[in-house]
Amino acid sequence: MIILAICHFRSTYKLPLTFQSIAQLCSMFIIPMIDNPVPSIENHQGKVKYSLPLKGNWVVVNGGITKALSHSWSINSQRYAYDFIKLDENGKSYAGDEMNLDSYYCYEEEILAPADGLVVKVYDHQKDSAIMKNNGTDPLIKNLAGNHIIIKHDDNEYSFLAHLKHNSIAVKENERVKRGQKLALCGNSGNTTEPHLHFQIQYRKSFIFSSGIPICFKDLQITVTINYDKYDSRDLSEEKNCDRCQYIHRGQTVSNKL
Repeated sequence: MIILAICHFRSTYKLPLTFQSIAQLCSMFIIPMIDNPVPSIENHQGKVKYSLPLKGNWVVVNGGITKALSHSWSINSQRYAYDFIKLDENGKSYAGDEMNLDSYYCYEEEILAPADGLVVKVYDHQKDSAIMKNNGTDPLIKNLAGNHIIIKHDDNEYSFLAHLKHNSIAVKENERVKRGQKLALCGNSGNTTEPHLHFQIQYRKSFIFSSGIPICFKDLQITVTINYDKYDSRDLSEEKNCDRCQYIHRGQTVSNKL
């Protein structure tokens, strides 16, 4: 009876994730039909130029504007998404016990509004996920994105900021925010292997049924990350910025110009 109860608990707990995963799979076929053509740097020019939603120097560990460097090219909403963490000069994201969230440099760092806008969704129902061995993810999660905020900046331009620390969100739905305003703290909630910020701009409010948009940044300081290969051995390639935008990609250290 105990074994059956445990199995039932695990299957029930994972049910929301199963639905989200199925919906995400369906979106791979639906989005190209409703957003034709799907936004790209060749055919889409956003109305807003964004600031980094972070203070100080952070490292891009996932994301870019090409298929090779994309966060998740086949998942349209996350095609131009980014994951940000902090690394030291040795290419490590933590000091001390790697199983302890407080050991990670970016944990509890402030998350900022990337531009003026209206908060249209706040989700703050998950505790931080536990750090698992071998880059695994905590099985006891209910939402892929964890705690998150969605801000409408313009028609068809919504920012999505995810994996926020539980009970750290400082804004409410229907609240207007200003560029650089504190929104929350960096956490480890949701489907994540270590504390980081997931950031994307999307075409609609929906995290799943929405095309991702190439993010046009402005006033960023961009440098090569020292010893990045010690954190991530995947191949890197340089990407050119256009005259209108600053595009960023995996392996770069980025910050807002003061």
